[in-house]
Formats: sequence, C-alpha cells, structure tokens
Amino acid sequence: MQILKSLGIGLALLALPVCASAEDGEQREGLQRVSADELPAPSLADLQASERPYRVGPFDKLTIDVFGSAELSDKEVQVDASGRITFPLVGTVEVAGKTPGEVSIALQDLFRGRFIKNPQISVNLKEIVSQTVTIGGEVKKPGVYPIVGKMTLMTAIASAEGWTDISSRGSVAVFRTVGGKDYAALYNVKAIQKGTYPDPEIYASDIVMVGDSQGRKIWKDFLGASPLLAPFIYVLTNKN
Repeated sequence: MQILKSLGIGLALLALPVCASAEDGEQREGLQRVSADELPAPSLADLQASERPYRVGPFDKLTIDVFGSAELSDKEVQVDASGRITFPLVGTVEVAGKTPGEVSIALQDLFRGRFIKNPQISVNLKEIVSQTVTIGGEVKKPGVYPIVGKMTLMTAIASAEGWTDISSRGSVAVFRTVGGKDYAALYNVKAIQKGTYPDPEIYASDIVMVGDSQGRKIWKDFLGASPLLAPFIYVLTNKN
C-alpha cells in the first residue's frame, strides 16, 4: 500500500479523539497504534522506492563505472548546487532532473567515438541528499519543498511560511513509508515548543499535514489536563 493511498485514512488522525489511556496495539478504523516514541527512519531503499523514477538533484552523490577502464570505474562524484558533475575526459555534465539511467546515457553519448568506441557506463545513487517533503493543510504556502541537510518538523512548517489563522498546533500529522509499511504520527507542536519532547526529523518523501481549528477543539480537553508526552504513532492498516 502506497502512502498517498493511505493519506485519506491517515487524515482521520487529525480528527481522532485522543485518550490518555489508549493501549499500544489498539486498532481503530484501520489504524493500529504501535509502541514507539518516534517514527522509524527510512532507509536508502525506502527513499528510492516510488512509482516515479528518482531524479538526481543538487548535492546527491553518484557512483559511476566505465566498464573496461579501471581508472574511470568506481568513481564517486557529487552533484554541485547548479545540478552538474565533473567527470574525467568529458568535463562538466548537466545531471539535475535526470534519472541515473539518463545520466548513464548522457555520459555514454559524450564518450562514444571520442574516447571509447562503444562505451558501457553505469550510474548508481550513492547518497540521496536533494529530496523533497510535501507540506499541506493549514500552512500559508502548502506545496512541495526541497530538503537540503537536516529538516525537522518545525523547520518544515517554517518552510511553508508558517501557520494560518486557524492552524491547530496541537494536531500535526506526519506520514512516512518504511519497509513497505505506511506510518503516521500525530504531534502536538506546542508541546515540542515547550521542550516536552524533541522536534522530530523530517525525511524525504514525508507528508506533513497541519490541522485546523477543529482539530484544536478535539484535542482541547485532553491537552488541557495532560500535555502529550510523546507522539502517537500508527500503522495505517486499512487495505481499502
């Protein structure tokens, strides 16, 4: 199950009545609460897993192999801020927006006939740096934003120019796919601002949804009596 198919189910978290006595493993309308203080971090395989082919971006690291040339094999290169790499013999190559396979074809075209008759070049992702996060709900500028370096939930919301007049800082959901499972976490950002628990890291392909004033009303009684000491983590189990 892909995370966008689960999003409609997960949005129910923003209107989910929270109970201080909820038990780990509780299932509710396709949501299973799990025992965890934070969402699991995605692996490289998770970040690459998508219906859409991955496209290279600034600061990504690539491994390039030119078969038959020991000097040009196992070369690690990093994409610069303008989306280019520099490779021996052919110089600067535009790679941003291309899939690794398309980068391979571009390099083969540059080498063909000039340096190697029939070049065979493979390009693989070594490290993904330039990725994006989707930020929606009650923020001033919903959209898709790049992640360069470390991003937290607070900085993600700031990237979308912050809260609207009806934003609920007590109901912010983060959706993430790890190991083939779709997870969702419900956060109280007011508690994060007070230092009740850490500002969680946001990873590429995460979806951040900020609740509205209705979510604030739903949380009011619970948060008024007892601040949320940890995020609520769920696995989205509904297959419909």
